[in-house]
Amino acid sequence: MFSMAVTAQEIKDIDYVAPFHEGLAAVNKGEQWAFINLKGEIVIDYRDDILIPSQWQMPIDSKDEANKYPFFNNGRCLIQKIKDGIVHFGYIDSEGVMVIEPVFVNATYFNEGRAIVLKVSKQLLGKNELLDKDVVSYSYNEVIIDNMGKFKTFLRGPVNLLYDKEYLKSPPKIQSRFISSNLIAVKTKNNTWQIKKVDK
Repeated sequence: MFSMAVTAQEIKDIDYVAPFHEGLAAVNKGEQWAFINLKGEIVIDYRDDILIPSQWQMPIDSKDEANKYPFFNNGRCLIQKIKDGIVHFGYIDSEGVMVIEPVFVNATYFNEGRAIVLKVSKQLLGKNELLDKDVVSYSYNEVIIDNMGKFKTFLRGPVNLLYDKEYLKSPPKIQSRFISSNLIAVKTKNNTWQIKKVDK
């Protein structure tokens, strides 16, 4: 008599299965994504904060089809969280642990250990005595961070920001992009481009 033990995990009712990137593949059910490993085991459970990247968030070496599903690049995956009606971006690692808090109003995927993000700054201008409220101004800077969220290189800014859900219905556009592993094209105020060399 012959018997066979079934050891593989069976995952059912999946709407979409993405190709593997860095040993993990995204799987989709409804509005949620999870990640499986090469053994077919779910290693990051279904969650609704995992982001399908837009084309401008992609690393320079990614395939065109990759903006249809989330994936890991340099051990990081983009997530999003809505705070006060505004989408903020952060990153998880390959175990699903949040390693960079969602505090940026836009962010790219990592490229050789670096990502471009829009970091918001708040400046206190004074106080409205009549309403008993602080008068504040918001702006953002476009900067490069490392894979732990540490600031590496300033690119451009500050850019004034209407930090309100009525005005910030979509993320401000990132104006810089990696064109090679150590070169970044930065769009200037007069719509010309500047090439910056960045350290690895």
